[in-house]
Amino acid sequence: MTEMLVRRLTHAAVLVTDLARAKAFYGGVLGLTEKRRPDFDFPGAWYDLGDCELHLMSTLEALPPAERRPRRDYHISFQVEDLEAAKHALDKAGLATRESSSGRGSIFVRDPDGNLIELQPPTA
Repeated sequence: MTEMLVRRLTHAAVLVTDLARAKAFYGGVLGLTEKRRPDFDFPGAWYDLGDCELHLMSTLEALPPAERRPRRDYHISFQVEDLEAAKHALDKAGLATRESSSGRGSIFVRDPDGNLIELQPPTA
């Protein structure tokens, strides 16, 4: 029996090379509703999908030269029943985690292929 209980997908984050063009597609063509996004140190946009969100994140090429840094931040995010139990399960599995800078109290871990997974605590 697993110590971690995933409840739902909270968001998917995709990398885009041209934020304006991506926003025209997701907001204009697909008709998604843009929502407020925290003030991160890179450009992007968030869209409300009801119980889930879509996060657009500018890629390395889209940033001004002075702000360029390697990006592999595309990810999917799951809400877990108990974040401490999830941390324990990941530690027990020998997997490294890092805290999120989003202010949501979430953690990140990489799957066996290096894909980034965010685990968020239950919302109040």
